[in-house]
Amino acid sequence: MNENHPRGNPNYPKVGIFAQRKKDRPNQLGICTVELVKLEGNQLTVKYLDAIDGTPVLDIKPVLREFEPQSSIRQTEWATDLMKHYW
Repeated sequence: MNENHPRGNPNYPKVGIFAQRKKDRPNQLGICTVELVKLEGNQLTVKYLDAIDGTPVLDIKPVLREFEPQSSIRQTEWATDLMKHYW
């Protein structure tokens, strides 16, 4: 697979698709942990969903602490810089 600079920024190193969060992925399925804001009938309102508007949600399940990382998450310096203003 081709490597490129995250967000097209030449200040970041060239990396492959699995080191980035681009929408053009080899597999069109994604998974993320969200915060449930509101439940009305069968409609969920969530925060932090990492998806493009209109993307269908196929499944939901609760997060259990036993399945979350038990150690701190390590990431590259460029990823930390890129995420400073993400939300």
